[in-house]
Amino acid sequence: MKIIALILASLSMTVFLSACNTIEGAGQDIESAGDAIEDSASENKNY
Repeated sequence: MKIIALILASLSMTVFLSACNTIEGAGQDIESAGDAIEDSASENKNY
């Protein structure tokens, strides 16, 4: 029973850690898109 619990704990930690990397990457992509929009808006000001 302890072996099964250890295996399940290891698998769940692997899933949680890989999800963190995916979310971090998505956050970086969203940030770079926001920077591009901000730069474009700054270049096209009409005042």
